[in-house]
Amino acid sequence: MATETEPGAGLTGHIRGVTVTTLACLGGVVAAVAAGAIVGTGPEAASDVRALAFLVAAAAGQYPVLKAIGVDIDDFGAKDHLYVGFMTFTLWFITFAIILTTGASL
Repeated sequence: MATETEPGAGLTGHIRGVTVTTLACLGGVVAAVAAGAIVGTGPEAASDVRALAFLVAAAAGQYPVLKAIGVDIDDFGAKDHLYVGFMTFTLWFITFAIILTTGASL
């Protein structure tokens, strides 16, 4: 059947999509928590550019992890790269904003 995959043929389309989405979202959350822990959670941290370094590191660090777990990143097009970047940024932004707004101590 067309829906069956051969052993070692990689991930199916649905599992590939779920894996990429999950890793991008978790990467954004981890980057925000790390930025909050290193940069701080005070009002001055909101304008600190160093927090963006965690976002960039999380977005770039996903590709070796995706490759290691079996996602064929050589097939990624521009839309896939934009999706990974957008999802990572979105979750980083939301999580970092919540951390800054609540003033949580990390």
